[in-house]
Amino acid sequence: MAQLSDRLSLKIKKTILSKIAVGLIRTISTTLRLELLGWEQYANADQKLIFCGWHGKSFIFANQFRRRGYWVIISNSNDGDIQDKVFRALGFRTIRGSTGQDRGGIKAALQGIQMLKEGGTMAITPDGPRGPSKVVQGGVMLMARKSGARLVPVGISAKRAWYAGSWDSYMFPMPFSKARMIFGEPISVPEKASEQEVEAIRLAFENEIERLDQLAANWA
Repeated sequence: MAQLSDRLSLKIKKTILSKIAVGLIRTISTTLRLELLGWEQYANADQKLIFCGWHGKSFIFANQFRRRGYWVIISNSNDGDIQDKVFRALGFRTIRGSTGQDRGGIKAALQGIQMLKEGGTMAITPDGPRGPSKVVQGGVMLMARKSGARLVPVGISAKRAWYAGSWDSYMFPMPFSKARMIFGEPISVPEKASEQEVEAIRLAFENEIERLDQLAANWA
């Protein structure tokens, strides 16, 4: 009986926290003066794409891509349960797992590949959900390689923001701050590429996300 009560209490807590998070994202995002660079080539693109920005910048990322029916990957943790509710409330479709190459990551990647082949678009954090920060995980490369989808690097920053002491230094933009998202050129991963070639592409992609992130930060 106690265990049932604890599970119910946890479920209620997750629901309340998710509603608070959705409210904050919607409220703060309406005040941001957000500038988009490079978005025009993707706004109405009829192509398979995986938008990738760092985990610590997903606040602005989540709001910009809301209500588009994009797919996101959410971890199977308790925190992931809250994030799942948040992203679904923002109009995303979710896959539970990770972007790594553990058992959960491979399962999520296979689901992602199927969704991409069916014409879906993904918006994910390639260094999530546990890091290390700013390191592109293998699951992202697998999805791009097997689905034929192209990887799009995204740099994000806000002029005024608070940064959490978490592994990803999560950024919470301040209300009415200027913010910027920079969309880079798409990168393909050939299906028949060797492991060495995939690793070279992974490193180049990782560096490009960070370059755009720094470019956005320097402007801010």
